[in-house]
Order: sequence, then C-alpha cells, then structure tokens
Amino acid sequence: MSQLDEISCKKRKRGERVFRFKTFGEQGYPAEFNGSFRENVVALLEFGHLERNMKCTGMLCWSFQLELHRHPPAHVLLFVFEEPFEASTHRHCNHCKYVGWGHHMICNKKYHFVVPSKETGASFGNYEGPPDSGKGEWRSIVGVEGHALHGVIHSNGFGHLLCVNGPEMGSDLAGRHIMDFWDRLCTGLRARKVSIYDISQKRGMDLRLLHGVAYGKPWFGRWGYGFARGSFGVTQPMYQKAIDAIQGMPLCLLIHHLGSSNHEISLIFSRYQTLSDHSLETVGNLFHFMLELKSRLPMETGHDSYIPGISVETTCRWSPKRVEMAARVIVEALRKAEFRWVSRQEVRDAARVYIGDTGLLDFVLKSLGNHIIGNYLVRRSLNPVTKVLEYCLQDISTVFPNHEGLAVNDSKLKALYKITRIQLMKDMFLLYYNILIEQKQTVAAGTFSAIPVAARVILDTKYLIKEYCGEQPLDIKEGLKLYCTVVSRKNDAKEKVLPPFECIVFKDNPTIRELKLEVERNFREIYWGLRSFCVESIVNLNATGSDLVLGLVEDGSKFLFEGNDGRIGINNEEIYESNENRFVNCPCGAKDDDGERMISCDICEVWQHTWCAQIPNSEEIPNIFLCNQCDQEIALFPFIP
Repeated sequence: MSQLDEISCKKRKRGERVFRFKTFGEQGYPAEFNGSFRENVVALLEFGHLERNMKCTGMLCWSFQLELHRHPPAHVLLFVFEEPFEASTHRHCNHCKYVGWGHHMICNKKYHFVVPSKETGASFGNYEGPPDSGKGEWRSIVGVEGHALHGVIHSNGFGHLLCVNGPEMGSDLAGRHIMDFWDRLCTGLRARKVSIYDISQKRGMDLRLLHGVAYGKPWFGRWGYGFARGSFGVTQPMYQKAIDAIQGMPLCLLIHHLGSSNHEISLIFSRYQTLSDHSLETVGNLFHFMLELKSRLPMETGHDSYIPGISVETTCRWSPKRVEMAARVIVEALRKAEFRWVSRQEVRDAARVYIGDTGLLDFVLKSLGNHIIGNYLVRRSLNPVTKVLEYCLQDISTVFPNHEGLAVNDSKLKALYKITRIQLMKDMFLLYYNILIEQKQTVAAGTFSAIPVAARVILDTKYLIKEYCGEQPLDIKEGLKLYCTVVSRKNDAKEKVLPPFECIVFKDNPTIRELKLEVERNFREIYWGLRSFCVESIVNLNATGSDLVLGLVEDGSKFLFEGNDGRIGINNEEIYESNENRFVNCPCGAKDDDGERMISCDICEVWQHTWCAQIPNSEEIPNIFLCNQCDQEIALFPFIP
C-alpha cells in the first residue's frame, strides 16, 4: 500500500489530491516503483488527474498538484504527457542521435515531464477548457519553450533533460530544487540513462566553464551528470586535461600580468584572499572560494554593518516583536549547545518548548544565517556529509567590545559584511571575462597560452549523461531474473547494434515457450519496429519449447533471441533514432554528428563542421562547397581546352 498523502481540497479543479513536492518520486510516494521504467510510469499515472481536454493533441495528459509549502500556500503543477509514436511530429529523436544513442530503435511511446513556469503557464490560457472555449489557440505544452522543467524519457528508459529554468525565467523554484526533483523522479521511476545538453548560464557566464574551473565538474555534476560526448572532436581525456590546466594556473603569475594593466583585478584578488582562511594559490582555488562564499551570503541587497535582527517584510504574518523574540529563543538554544554545530531539527525541537507556533519557528530558522543577534553571530551551513542544515554561534563580544558603537576591529569580519552577493557576482564576472574569455595579449602568451585553448575545450563539452539503472534496472530479491535482447534474421552485416537488454522476471518456473512469449511481449511493447516480432530461437541456449527454464539457466543470465520482425517495406533506417547515413570526417577529428552546424562536400559528400571549414556561424552556408582534399585534387587535374 503506497503512503499517499492526500489533502482535502474540494475546491481545486484538478482532483482532490495534493502531493508534497519535496518527497514526490520517492519509493512509495505516490506509488510503489518495483518494475521497469515503463511499468513504474504506469503506476505513477494512476495517481494523476487525467486532463481530458488535452486529447486533441493526440497525447494523453495527466497532472499532479505539488505543494511547495503551506505557509503561505504555494503549489506547482506537474504535467505528464504520453506521446505515442503515431502522434509524434518528430519520430526520430535528435537528442538520442547527438548524445550517441542513434543506434537505439524508435520506441512506441515517450513520456514528457513538464513543470510550467509562470510565463509558459500563461501562454496557453489556464490549461482549462476545450479548444473552442474562446481562450485563444490551443497549443500543447510540450512545444512551448521556457518551462521550469521539461524532461522526456523513452519507454526503454533512456531520456533527456531538455530544460531547467529558475527564478530568472519566471519559475517559483530555484534551479537546484528543480534538479533535486528531477533526479528524485528519475531514480524512483528507474530510468536507465538521462542526457543533458548543457548550455546553462548565470549572469552571462557559462556554468559548465565556471563550475568546471571551480569544482572540476559542471553544475549538473553535483547530481551525478558527467562527460558524455564533446563537440568538435573533444574527448574525455582532453576535457579532463583542460580542466586541470586552468585549475592549476598559479594566481601569483596571473596577478603579475593582469595587475599591471588592470588595477581593479589586483584589488579583487586581494579582497578575496583577505576573506579566505586559506591561501588561494590557483585559479581553481579562487573561483571555488568565491562560489562557496556566494552560497553563504544572505540574499539581502547589501549592508555595511552588522544586522541587528531579522528584517521583517510588511507582508509578514508575524509582528517584528514576535520574530525578534523567536530569534532570541533560538539563539539561547544554540548557546546551550556550547557553540558546536547543531542540526536544524535539534534547534527546532529545543525552541518548541517555548514557542508553540511552528510556522514562526520555521520562518525564523529560514531567515537566520550570518545574522547578529545580541552578542552572537548566527552561522548556518549545509553539512557536506549528512546533507543536513546546521547552525552554530560565534561569540563576537570580543570583536565588538562596545556593542552600541560596533567598532569592528576584525578585518575579515568587517570585509565579509561589506561583500554583497551583487558585488561578488560583479567581481566574479570580471575575473571570468578577463581570465577565461577575453585574455589580453600578455596573458594569452607563454605559460598562459593554454587558458583560451582549455576554455574552448570545456565550452565544447555540452553533452552530459547520468546512468541511473543501466542495463539492469530491477532490484527484485524474489523470482528468476533473465536479461534478454533480440536480433532479426533479416539483419545483415550493416545492421545496427542490438537493443539494450531487458530484465524479464518470473516468479514461477516457466517453460522455454513461455519465456519466448514473454520476450516477444516486452519488446513489442517497447519498440515500434518490433511490433510484429516473433521469437524463433535462442542463439546462446539449446533447448526445446517444453523444457523448464529453471535448471537450464542461472539467475541473472543474458540471452539473445533471434526471430522475424515482420517488417514489410520498412528500411532499417526508419526504425532507428538516427535515420541519416552521414559520413562525417572533420579536420577536428569528429567522426559523428554532434549537433553542431555541418556542411557536406559536393563531390565526395563527406560532412564536416562549418566552423572547421572557416565558415563563421554568422554567415550562411554556401550553395557549393568543396572540401580541402577535393579542392586540391581538382587543382591537379590537367587543363582541358
């Protein structure tokens, strides 16, 4: 029985169920996820509200109301679209092709998971009513850009995260909270592998470069996404060497070269070295410290001295006096902890003895962090091991001997309170631009000539992958598990690779004939090109149809089933995600289509990047193009009068 948290909400237009956003997708919430992806997503949709007015798009749609918090009440909507092959306007998946899954067969279905932002939600009216309800042209959510979240997963468990947009794009959620939700959903549904095309930016800075230099991995790396495929021939070793090269650049030499022409950069170096408790020796150290400092700074626009208390907005439901009283109770609870780090739950439980309003406690705990209450500075940090929010006190009475005058003698504490998030982002952009993007001639020479090359390699690494369950997605203790794949007798030497193995589970002891029928059923359900597939034999097992499986095979064995797919008048290219037989041979080393703009030679028909052919992206592709090899061969032809 799933542990479903239902909240009475009779006035809501989309059913009566409201689910907690922070736990949605976990095992048992709202469904028990014990099967393959396609089985788990069906179990999930049983708890959704069927949007009957969206059938006109050719796809079924379910919605889930997700509660962000209760005080004040806030909700978001999750839409799940089931897109059958017949309703798809783009039957071949370019995302699969570019990330290296072009050899996969086209699936019968794919599922879109969409959390609209405010702007995309408003773009098609309130999602309510039939198409002729007078609310303008009815469009499918799937085709709209700018969602807070949009991911798609094929029925074989391979998927793509198409977009994540935080508050900058009108979302009520921060980007990291959206990623937590998506990662939890993919884990619960037992997706196999999920790719990302990473072109995310923050204040004009590419995050894959900024976080690559600071942490050695892209921003999505904190959720386990890593290198999948680079553009322009970039490989995994090249990517890693590029990161190591920039991270290890010594700051002392950079200051010497940059400081002579840009005094502001020298001041930035000095400022953050003063703030740091450790020596910032390399470029990687500097960017890492700045990003960590940014995460600890309060969201206020800035302050030049200490904060005497928690700022209370006029819309706050509690009076300033009650908020201040709750803050002092929390400080007293922390003081009794003898200045050690204490978890948020421990602080909350201790304070509840004196304050019964849990909403007020939650508000104050959320607001505290780098605030001065009385003679104490309240510190807040996320424990990197337990991932639990923790608090502690720092006694500043020695730093501020006269609390009324607040004469700040500690230079680091004074500097900290003069740094705001806005100023830090300006400093970071200045360093990012001058060191990583637009190097001066004196910097881009000698030892530092590797920086622009390495930065380009990191920026050309846009495709990331996380393996969730891989080829063996089921973790079932009882029953016989066999991993099976199929091949058609029609296959020739040029046939694509085999489909991924599927886990077939039997609770009893089936016969070989029953095993074949189960394999047929599974692969027919998953792949469009195998809808008529009939198993004829097992390539790596010699047995008759009446033989019992148990005793012939071991649990966890892999088998290849051969049969007839019944395709009539259908080419192999039509059933695979990559339907183009391009021959790529670019001077950069690329041998596959990586999604970058390409051009083919009009003689040899070999494809290469327009950028590598010295054709700027701002220019249109010429009508006639010859590669260097063909151009040289033509030049050697004898003159014909």
